[in-house]
Amino acid sequence: MLELWGIVVVFIVCPLLGALPIIAWLTQATTGRQLAQIGTGNISVSSAFYHGGTLVGILAVFSEAIKGIAAVLLARIFFGEGSAWELIALIGLVLGRFLAGKGAGTTNAVWGFSVHDPLAAIFVLLLASVSFTVVRSRQLAKFGILVLFPAIVALLHPEAPARILAAAALAGLLGWIYKQIPDDLNLPVEDAQSDSQAAFKFFRGNQSILTLDDELEAAFVGQKAARLAEVKRWGYPVPKGWIIGPYQNPEPLIEMLQPSDLLPFVVRSSAIGEDTELASAAGQYETVLNVTSKQELRDAIARCRASYNSERAIQYRRDRTVTKPVVSKQDSPFQKNAAKSQTDFGQNTGERAAFDAMAVLIQQQVQGVYSGVAFTRDPITKQGDAIIIEALPGNATGVVSGRVTPEQYRAYVVETDNFTSIQLEGEGNVPPILIKQVAYLSRHLEERYHGIPQDIEWTYDGQTLWTLQTRPITTLLPIWTRKIAAEVIPGLIHPLTWSINRPLTCGVWGEIFALVLGERSVGLDFNQTATLHYSISYFNATLIGEIFRRMGLPPESLEFLTRGAKMSQPPIESTLRNFPGLVRLLLREFSLTLDFNRDNRKRFVPALSQLAKEPVENFDPARLLARINFILELLRRATYYSILAPLSAALRQAIFRVKDGDLDNSRTPEVAALRAIQDLAINARQILPEFNPDKVFEQLRRTPGGQEIVNKFDKLLECYGYLSEVGTDIAVPTWKEESEAVKQLFVQFMQTNEPLKHQKCRRKKKRGFVQKRVHLKGRVTEVYSRLLAELRWCFVALEQVWLKSGLLKQPGDIFFLEFEEVRRLAESFEPAFIQQLQGLVQLRRTQFAQDNQRNPVPLLVYGNNPPPFSLQTAIPSPNRVLQGIPASPGQAEGRIKVLRNLQSVADIDRDVILVVPYTDSGWAPLLVRAGGLIAEAGGRLSHGAIIAREYGIPAIMDVTNAMSLLQDGQKVRIDGYRGIVEISDDLRLQ
Repeated sequence: MLELWGIVVVFIVCPLLGALPIIAWLTQATTGRQLAQIGTGNISVSSAFYHGGTLVGILAVFSEAIKGIAAVLLARIFFGEGSAWELIALIGLVLGRFLAGKGAGTTNAVWGFSVHDPLAAIFVLLLASVSFTVVRSRQLAKFGILVLFPAIVALLHPEAPARILAAAALAGLLGWIYKQIPDDLNLPVEDAQSDSQAAFKFFRGNQSILTLDDELEAAFVGQKAARLAEVKRWGYPVPKGWIIGPYQNPEPLIEMLQPSDLLPFVVRSSAIGEDTELASAAGQYETVLNVTSKQELRDAIARCRASYNSERAIQYRRDRTVTKPVVSKQDSPFQKNAAKSQTDFGQNTGERAAFDAMAVLIQQQVQGVYSGVAFTRDPITKQGDAIIIEALPGNATGVVSGRVTPEQYRAYVVETDNFTSIQLEGEGNVPPILIKQVAYLSRHLEERYHGIPQDIEWTYDGQTLWTLQTRPITTLLPIWTRKIAAEVIPGLIHPLTWSINRPLTCGVWGEIFALVLGERSVGLDFNQTATLHYSISYFNATLIGEIFRRMGLPPESLEFLTRGAKMSQPPIESTLRNFPGLVRLLLREFSLTLDFNRDNRKRFVPALSQLAKEPVENFDPARLLARINFILELLRRATYYSILAPLSAALRQAIFRVKDGDLDNSRTPEVAALRAIQDLAINARQILPEFNPDKVFEQLRRTPGGQEIVNKFDKLLECYGYLSEVGTDIAVPTWKEESEAVKQLFVQFMQTNEPLKHQKCRRKKKRGFVQKRVHLKGRVTEVYSRLLAELRWCFVALEQVWLKSGLLKQPGDIFFLEFEEVRRLAESFEPAFIQQLQGLVQLRRTQFAQDNQRNPVPLLVYGNNPPPFSLQTAIPSPNRVLQGIPASPGQAEGRIKVLRNLQSVADIDRDVILVVPYTDSGWAPLLVRAGGLIAEAGGRLSHGAIIAREYGIPAIMDVTNAMSLLQDGQKVRIDGYRGIVEISDDLRLQ
């Protein structure tokens, strides 16, 4: 029993002891400073010395020493002297210190280990002191001790493997923590408390010379150097290079290097804020070529640093309005310095500004035979897949200087699992094989940077293709993607719908992200999560990528959450760093059903019942506006569930590896509606064996028992009348308003000889845990869709009032206004606004019509000002196999029918393969009649995929450019197992 209490102490009391921020309390009490908000954000002994002075530092040492000693002695009470549990107690203490106390726990471990094993501690101390005094490298000393002390424990106690293992675990934990948090000893010595500066200078040791072989921090050495180091680690050829960081004395490096006529160097800027997604600073800072002596090297470094304060560089930074970056508590001191220097952009012209913000990159100069630049996306047209390459003989300076007109090429890289093809446009003196190599390198570097378009500088020396620089093309940022947005809010979006949907959706996403990120969400504008281009919704992939980087998630995380794509495992470091936020999100997920049931009982059910009892036909504008506001308040909460419920279902399905076929989607509104229609059609067929498809309902009314079928059909329409072609677009008529497609589906089911087979769900042990979320998703979808339908009917009623008064001219005009404009019209009389109203509506109608004719619609939009026209820059091959996401198993062969929107099509049967831009609940009547489905957007969790699986129809989602590459009448073969659309010679358009 005593040992059981000991385990409780080790795993609960010790972490809580480590979490106590005693150093923060001491510093604030004596100096008034809050360590968490200054410097590195660490609450550590070194930060206490740095910001509080010697006295505070000494008190901090005593407090942390007492913690370490107390942890060991507590474990000793329960487990005896010298046991491995004493080291495990230190591990718990250090973990609590790191996760909650914002420190590394080195002092705790040192003093605790000294009490645990004094002899081993003496050996470690002596060896560490000697090594640091001789080598003067704190990095080598710090990590050397971590290797040394478990080795000494092993030598002194070979009979205690548990003790050795615990010592190794403690050393490994400390080493990992050192990688996660910044080192206060990297802060500028001159900013430390005066009585602590001498000690800081000693313990900083000799600053090692940074090279491109090191893992560099962009916030310290600039993006240019950090990216080149990264590219080199990935295995691409990069000329050998050295970095002089801010504050560093260049003389040790100058003495080490031996420039000469045979081995010239190039000196380049790598300023903080240069080559970033905010600003490229191309040509703003000095680059010095052909440096052949030490004095030239010394002068070149000085020129490069001085260029930071040149008039053009200062003006450039002012024009770009580079702002202070957000710095979290986990950021390094170099990021703090970067933040500080960026606040001085364009303001501080003194020598110190350059030392704060300018790192210098020195590289061996490559004698290029051919050189140039490559843009992985066309910066002019801002669309298409072409790689733009400029090249000429000699080094790259001629191209980037603009003094010589280079040869221009366009390259297209097409890659499959077994085949790579590169097609070129353009001719010149540069060998085509080299241009193809540049194109291949460029596309792969863009993929490495998660699809962010790159501006790449390269040179070829006759043997090797060298990468000299890669940076984002700032004019092509942010990147907007339709791939995800098309699933959330598909189709062309009317202004009224967008003005309501955007703040609701962005607000909920912002709430979810802020919940996980906590303080790291500061500086993120969640209102920029989505926008409209060409009347189509796009998500901000750049912003979401930044959010996920801060969350430490893999780059494919968003597609996993929204589309069911595969996701790699996130790094353990980021998981631990985000653990508190993930716990908060997990608690929300666990309570999702309970929260929804409460809100459904108290809010949604009473509200929907009240709305159903009060028809809007005779309401005046003021009363309609009040009703709209009432529905919007409900939608704010319903939107939260409409986003979180599908995400929860997707997460659970992925975690427990439950197959799509093992889940029952019968409570999804569109599936339930289809089953009800099918069952009613089967009963109608028994009553009316022979019928005219064009007059089914008239014949049923004249048939005994048929009138009851018609009445049930009307009730069914009343029950599911809130569904529409696009469930999230209130501008689209509901089934209740336009029921022709539903009637056609009813007739189609009556004509079917055999009932369609519903999906059969196999029972599995873990299926129920996922199935609960799928059922919840169906209930949420019903509530959300009903509220949107009620909202639409309010606006339609309001429009009828304004049509009668002449304020609007034709049906549908109200949906070309934004909500604030509708509010202005309903609340007040503004002659000036009313006078320009018709012109505004007509302008938006015209633009909407033009957008409706746009083909193809770009999957990605680069930058905030996309071109007004679509440019087909890819080279499509009619024989190629189109690849998508396999969404519903099975194979089918048939003729293509391209549908750009939901329309009445009578000749759809099992020989038809539908090609659609997206699918939503309202498409169900068409989908179940077809032999197969191909969609440009969507995933395995989309409405179309669910319907297709429900009725055994092969379906492939996310087929890029399917709407433009496939044509009516063309024959294809689709494989829903592999996600392949095959167009062979014998299946072409006939």
